[in-house]
Amino acid sequence: MSAASSDVEKKDENWKPKYNPWLVAFVVTMAAFMEILDTTIVNVSLPHIAGSLSSTYDDATWTLTSYLVANGIVLTISGWLGKLFGRKLYFMVCIAMFTVTSFLCGISTSLGELIAFRLLQGFFGGGLQPNQQSIILDVFPPEKRAAAFGLTAIAAVVGPVLGPTLGGWITDNFSWRWIFFINVPFGILTTIAVGFLVEDPPWAKKRHEPIDVIGISLITLGFGCLEVMVDRGEDDDWFGSTFICIMGVLAAIGIIGAVIWLLTTKRPAVDLRVFKDRNFAVATFLMGAMGALLYSSAIIVPQFAQQVMGYTATLSGLVLSPGGIAVIVLIPIVGKMMTIMSIRSVIALGFTLMGVALFWSAHLVPSLDFRHLVMFRMSQTACLAFLFVPLSTIAYATLPRSMNADASALFSMVRNFLGSLSISGATSLIIERRQAHQSDMVHWMTPFHQPYNDYLARGRQVAIDHNHSVQANAFARHHLFVDFTQQVAMLAYNEAFMIFGIAAFCVVPFCFLLSGIKSGGKPTAVH
Repeated sequence: MSAASSDVEKKDENWKPKYNPWLVAFVVTMAAFMEILDTTIVNVSLPHIAGSLSSTYDDATWTLTSYLVANGIVLTISGWLGKLFGRKLYFMVCIAMFTVTSFLCGISTSLGELIAFRLLQGFFGGGLQPNQQSIILDVFPPEKRAAAFGLTAIAAVVGPVLGPTLGGWITDNFSWRWIFFINVPFGILTTIAVGFLVEDPPWAKKRHEPIDVIGISLITLGFGCLEVMVDRGEDDDWFGSTFICIMGVLAAIGIIGAVIWLLTTKRPAVDLRVFKDRNFAVATFLMGAMGALLYSSAIIVPQFAQQVMGYTATLSGLVLSPGGIAVIVLIPIVGKMMTIMSIRSVIALGFTLMGVALFWSAHLVPSLDFRHLVMFRMSQTACLAFLFVPLSTIAYATLPRSMNADASALFSMVRNFLGSLSISGATSLIIERRQAHQSDMVHWMTPFHQPYNDYLARGRQVAIDHNHSVQANAFARHHLFVDFTQQVAMLAYNEAFMIFGIAAFCVVPFCFLLSGIKSGGKPTAVH
């Protein structure tokens, strides 16, 4: 038995992919990019979807919620599903069915159909990111993973940035249905390419896995209800709503129950023992923080551009695009830095720069032009190049290869889930701060406050100068209201950026809990 076991281990150790690892990495990253793009491409098209399918905007947002619920659940158990069916087969099924459900979303004739197909799309899309990461971990030796994760970073960072821009352009120039139809040719080509190029290493082949019914049920209950609560909370007045309270209680029961069960059962659906490795545990926490900052700032920048500056959906999306270019340019530079500096120092530098960028962005003024808004967003996004690749590299540096599948699932889930949580949090923060500033400033809008009287007098004079003396008072009050609303919004968005900046700085000390290794090192496991 000992000799046989030794032979198997030697065979596993000597396994190498048949095809060029970079070709494999490109193909699997294209599949993940398609799914990442779909998480944000729908956002700007919701008003068009609602109008086309004769529904309200609030009802149309369920197309986002249904996708995120299914996606979050499957992300968590994708490692187990890969073991059950074999990783390559499961990955190909996910791509093929994601393509099919994309087509079905595009031909939907009612909102109910679209929500159902989006649910299925999220279910199959949830297996793409973790499996892509597992494949890259296997086809590249540890010393070359940093460069490979640079390719992954482009998909993970540029996807959410490009989504609103592409979605707005397609919707404005064609139809919202084409945001789903464009997945079809890419999905077909990627499925064929994966079939030819990707192969399962010995440790990732199909094997008998008992179905952890209790674990999967608790995960589904916990993450499903939590995602619904977070995504619908703002619209339903959070805990002022009975529905949201019920979702919160069920989410707590599901998640706490899942953690207890997964830590005590012999064959769990997800092996939480991966968190015993300190590098993986800390890197996962930091990746979650990065995801929260990425998604929250990505949602409020175009929101500010459209609601306060009056930009179109396409133009507000274009504010985000140069940031993606900055990431692509910086990734090779960061790769070199990781061979000179310790990886944890690069990560600490990244969060520090992000804090500085967010503080700089908290200088929004009514006269802000397009170029400065682009510069603000580019400075925020560029910092992600110092975070994604180093975090992905060090997270798996000390993990045994047998845990890569579960680790990839949990790593992707934390980033995506905290990202979606931060979107709702950022939106709620803006609304709350606007209300607070409005309540504070309205006390000064009274005839007993001389600057208020002076402003109205100037407004009336402008109206009289333009031969509108009859409507002079209405003109002055209208412009006062417009300026008041804009100033309230400016204060709220500036405060939000300050809060995000403080959060980025608070994360920096945690970076030094990671091992002090450089790229290409082969340290032993850290506990």
